[in-house]
Amino acid sequence: MPSPRASTTTRGIPVTITDRPPAATSTARSGGLGPLGAIRRHPLLSFFLLANGLSWLAWLPYILSLNGLGLWGVEFPALLGSSQLLGVLPGAYLGPIGSALLVTAIVDGRAGLRRWAGRLLRWNVNWRWYAIALFAVPAATLLAGVLYSGGEIHAPSTMMLIAYVPLLLFQMITTGLAEEPGWRDFALARMQHTMGPLRSAFVLGPIWGLWHLPLFFTEWGGWPDASWHRPVVFVIFCIAFNVVMSWVFNRTGESLPLSMLMHAGVNTFASSLGAEMFPTLNAETSLQSMTVVAVIAAAALLVTTRGQLGFSGSVSGNGTDTGTGAGSDSDSDSDSDARSVPVTGAAAAVGPSGDISALSSRP
Repeated sequence: MPSPRASTTTRGIPVTITDRPPAATSTARSGGLGPLGAIRRHPLLSFFLLANGLSWLAWLPYILSLNGLGLWGVEFPALLGSSQLLGVLPGAYLGPIGSALLVTAIVDGRAGLRRWAGRLLRWNVNWRWYAIALFAVPAATLLAGVLYSGGEIHAPSTMMLIAYVPLLLFQMITTGLAEEPGWRDFALARMQHTMGPLRSAFVLGPIWGLWHLPLFFTEWGGWPDASWHRPVVFVIFCIAFNVVMSWVFNRTGESLPLSMLMHAGVNTFASSLGAEMFPTLNAETSLQSMTVVAVIAAAALLVTTRGQLGFSGSVSGNGTDTGTGAGSDSDSDSDSDARSVPVTGAAAAVGPSGDISALSSRP
């Protein structure tokens, strides 16, 4: 058997001969060449570029149509009373959730896809979190409406009360499913392990708001009647609401259904019960009211959690999906975590949240 390492001399120059395999090159260690290698080296950046680029590209016909800038003489038909189902929803599905699925498959393979999908099925959390999402969020939105309407409030119709739960479920499988598996399940879960919860919240929030901005050139954003500062207020809202969403995501053991329910709850209340109960509020004043309360809630959470927002995982800086950053994946840990928070404090923090996202008629 030859020695694994031998020395000889060629023309007076010492030469080392070895049968060991060569060390991995820097290209191999960095994930390879080409687009797939770039995605493996920069999963978060790739996700953000794909999520925004794919959605914006899919929304371009809607933006140019008679439902938007009017540069293309086509009008998207209304389904269930809105053109947004055909104009907005396809791009929403293609962007965040589609990009998260693609990048996870390339970077983490089947194991990563199982972790990513597992959070989507994490329903078994303490019932108090469902109470917060179902009742505290609308209650705070209601409070914001009362303050901005000068106390003028109308009773909602019986038909709207009956339709509220079906509308909420519809928002869960449209807005919630299209966005939350990307922004929270993929991006937030990774970002907190690379830059910590505080920086993650204030980086993800503006990007989330930016994703919506092209829609302000359509009926979704009130075009052409919306003021120039409505998109600015909306981005501020996204930053504040993302702080609240990050806290809930962490405290529930990274339960994606709870994130979807909170997101859908704000959209549903604002576009249904809120619209009937506060007829004197237009889309802009409604958004302003929810933004003010969301900022107050975010500030309270940042102070009371000292910027940790319920995150108890490690910050490694390697950009890999290491599972949960909220302490444990187990349902029992999520339940005990929820029990440790007084309901009044959680309700006060979560309540002011309000998002006007895809399919909301009051952006």
